[in-house]
Amino acid sequence: MSELFIYEYAVIRVVPCVVRGELINAGVIVYSQPRGYLCARTELDEARLRALDDGVDLDGLRLALAAFERACSDDSGPLREESLGSRFRWLTAPRSTIVQTGPVHAGLTADPAAELEALLDRLVRRFTSAR
Repeated sequence: MSELFIYEYAVIRVVPCVVRGELINAGVIVYSQPRGYLCARTELDEARLRALDDGVDLDGLRLALAAFERACSDDSGPLREESLGSRFRWLTAPRSTIVQTGPVHAGLTADPAAELEALLDRLVRRFTSAR
């Protein structure tokens, strides 16, 4: 059996109208301090988002979601001096904006990258087959 390491994750969600509180999941951030791993992946379902708000600024949202991904991996951006843990805490801090994260959860995994993919499948991607 592979050695398991603790990891934390949060769902990145889009709330097109904060007052209404409706949201769609648009990505996941995974952090594992023991593995030195921090990664965010996003996949925006634009049709679902337009169903909630047909006037949403899709270009602006794409840029905001890409910023989450860059903040995890870009060593030339404004968070470059921060540790991976500090970056994760900054990205998952509560905010009332159109792009925000849900609560932080924890688990155990041997492979944080594989866990990120599994979380995207379970929490972000839509399944078309019957369950």
